[in-house]
Amino acid sequence: MEAAFTPLDCLLPAGNLKFCLLILNQPFNKGHFHCLWSKAALRACADGGANHLYHITEGSQDRFLPDYISGDFDSIQPEVKEYYKVKGCELIETMDQDLTDFTKCLQILQKKIVKKGLQMDLIVTLGGLGGRFDQTMASVETLFHATRITPFPVIVIQECSLIYLLQSGKHKLRVDTGLEGDWCGLIPIGNSCESVTTTGLRWNLTNQVLKFGTLISTSNTYDNSGIVTIETDKPLLWTMAIKS
Repeated sequence: MEAAFTPLDCLLPAGNLKFCLLILNQPFNKGHFHCLWSKAALRACADGGANHLYHITEGSQDRFLPDYISGDFDSIQPEVKEYYKVKGCELIETMDQDLTDFTKCLQILQKKIVKKGLQMDLIVTLGGLGGRFDQTMASVETLFHATRITPFPVIVIQECSLIYLLQSGKHKLRVDTGLEGDWCGLIPIGNSCESVTTTGLRWNLTNQVLKFGTLISTSNTYDNSGIVTIETDKPLLWTMAIKS
């Protein structure tokens, strides 16, 4: 069993996990933003994510300058791009249309972590779970790419939801920060899972098959033990609620 991972540690002012922050092109919670920004070792925007950073920090933009902005720059507003350019932020154009701006930004982030010799525990992404459904699915797909890009866990947070891709094997999640909402789920996206076993949930699974058209675990919740264990034979998407 791996050491326990606390998905919402990054939102605790006194949390212990070291992480980098990646902002996507969707609205995000201002409260989450300030906590994450203040603690992040590196801060990046994927293309139009810079628009949301610029507008959510209106009046104090010069205190919230990202380490870099990357993308094909089809979404960033011209005045936003010019502002961050004048302020000295690194602008990295990535024209590959086979990968999303999220995936390309993550590739750059990992290279910078290595170059700077940073000791990280996690990469936190803001945005990516709202608005257009195809873009939400693209965020999920990037989590599959992420396993080959970075050795660090990558979580995606937007408003009241978090997603995290579990690899095959055994996992232990701490869910006792006080920030957890009422619901959680296990989604066999990208493949079926032939054997999933859990503890710590109200409705646990024992060697259960999870696949679309058979069964997926949604609207589950916790048994108040504060620990969830999951054993899966294939990658499996964990999702959980965050209190407002």
